[in-house]
Amino acid sequence: MRTKIKNTPFKPTTSGKMKKYIAIFILMISFVAAQSQQEVMISQYMFNGLVLNPAYAGTHPYWSGSILHRSQWVKFDKAPKSQTLCLDGPIANGKLGVGLNLSNDAIGITNQLDIGGNVATRVSLGAGFLSMGLRVGVTRYSANLTDAIIRDTEDPVYAQNINGTIVPRFGAGLYYYQRNWFAGVSVPSLLAIDENVSYNSAGLNSFYKSHVYINGGFVFEPSPEVAIKPSVLLKVQGSAPVELDLNLNALFLNKFWVGAGYRTGDAMIAMVEWNITHQLPLGYAFDYTLTSISDYSSNSHEVMLGYDFGKDVDLKARSPRYF
Repeated sequence: MRTKIKNTPFKPTTSGKMKKYIAIFILMISFVAAQSQQEVMISQYMFNGLVLNPAYAGTHPYWSGSILHRSQWVKFDKAPKSQTLCLDGPIANGKLGVGLNLSNDAIGITNQLDIGGNVATRVSLGAGFLSMGLRVGVTRYSANLTDAIIRDTEDPVYAQNINGTIVPRFGAGLYYYQRNWFAGVSVPSLLAIDENVSYNSAGLNSFYKSHVYINGGFVFEPSPEVAIKPSVLLKVQGSAPVELDLNLNALFLNKFWVGAGYRTGDAMIAMVEWNITHQLPLGYAFDYTLTSISDYSSNSHEVMLGYDFGKDVDLKARSPRYF
């Protein structure tokens, strides 16, 4: 039977002044929700919350890293391919969390390289913790527009390529968690200084639109050998339908995750993860496309490898954290 150890390396208190800051933070994030636009999402985000939310940084007492590769619609020429690297952990005796995101997305004639630094601080709130995070990063955007097949050959938008335009970007998030449930809201791109990306850009956030992620989930343990984790992710978009991810994952013998998901208007997802050791997980996800694109390519594949380390990593084996 698992030994329950409360995973709280420090116990801060929430002052009246801090509550005011939290309220301001929530209002700032809510302000952009009405105009949000979705960005590309991976399927195994529930195994590394830093992909979605900078406030996730440092919420474990140990350091955690992961690398991931995704090949989407594998039968298409120049189909989307993505690689991510995430690393985060606690500093200052657990009072702060820091993290690093690297991602590379190649889609058709475009390529986007993102580098982001995350910092988060947390306060005790009720029986859990509220973490508030910020992300500061840059995007290198390239597009071989002259390779595009177009009808209007005089359109100045396609007159020349975009060669490595640098775009500073800033994001924020909130993340609340207890041992057996969590909830978060994030805007990874609150502000993008992107007026130089394309011919028709006309100011801040004219190319990279803000998008909002709202997610949550909980864990229950019907027996010492089984843990069940349902979770949900809402992706709010300004100019497209709201998208909802519904996921259900089960952990057996604290070793093997088996899960399934449904992404509205897009795909069914199957995923597995093997905890080779309590420090080394290996995961795989398979997306089966439900849209008309399935007539040409119905499969997407995703592989993830993680590694947890640090002086407190043994806490994970004695008292597992499921998110």
